[in-house]
Amino acid sequence: MYTIPLNATGTRSLTVDDKHLATIDEFNLFRDLIDSNGFVDETVLEKLRLTVRGLILSQCPGCEKLFDLCVDVLYHEKMKSYGLHQLILLYIDWKSKKSTEN
Repeated sequence: MYTIPLNATGTRSLTVDDKHLATIDEFNLFRDLIDSNGFVDETVLEKLRLTVRGLILSQCPGCEKLFDLCVDVLYHEKMKSYGLHQLILLYIDWKSKKSTEN
């Protein structure tokens, strides 16, 4: 389990599990997510939410994992662009550690 801050002051946080990171990896949810400007803002968060919603509606295999990710992380009441940026950084770190273990 990992904890990411959802705001700059660190007063709000969110617990992210390995299964959430594995779901992000399995569906390549962060691929081509951020525009060329490199900023993670509310439009990027909305783009991710719409992508995941579309995958769930298409009833793809593994939709229950996506649904859990939505309920626990993406649609968390305090999730904003700052939290998404922290989630992306956590995913990058998690992915690099996972690849060095293999």
